[in-house]
Amino acid sequence: MSNVATSPEATAAAQTLFRVALGGVLFAHGTQKLFGWFGGGGVEGTSKGMHAMGFRPAKPSAVLAGVGEAGAGLALALGLATPAAGAAAATTMGVAASVHAPNGFFAAEGGLEYPAVLGMAAAAFTIGGSGPFALDELTGHVLDRPWMRITALAVIPTAIAIQVRRRRQALAADAAAPAAATTAEDT
Repeated sequence: MSNVATSPEATAAAQTLFRVALGGVLFAHGTQKLFGWFGGGGVEGTSKGMHAMGFRPAKPSAVLAGVGEAGAGLALALGLATPAAGAAAATTMGVAASVHAPNGFFAAEGGLEYPAVLGMAAAAFTIGGSGPFALDELTGHVLDRPWMRITALAVIPTAIAIQVRRRRQALAADAAAPAAATTAEDT
């Protein structure tokens, strides 16, 4: 076993490469939802999908998901307001992972693997910051303070839980509606 130390420059370059790649992927997915780019459905198509998945109201949910991905992705790629960007992306991906969870883990079976990994990566930048090659560095970290990282990290599970609960309530109401209609027809 060799004891090879990694230079700070190599570590910063790797962090930047990963942050820009993650931000680019999130940006692309968000623009599918918002603008229909890259074969996406745009707000209208995404709204239909969001409604079918139990997100109410569907159109604002579609816009929030798109902004959570595209806006946070762009900010992450630039390394700007990294705690907020990471938290927004982690929250959006956490909610997406909850939708995919019934299909198991692996993405090939529609599972939560892909959104969960994106969300965890975004949360890692919430904790660790953007690194030295970023707009946060150029601005003197005015939008990346230690208290912002702690606050943003604390918000992620709460925001996910609220969205998951709202979705479950909407799905339960959808399931109860046909039963109520059948009961009304029987009387």
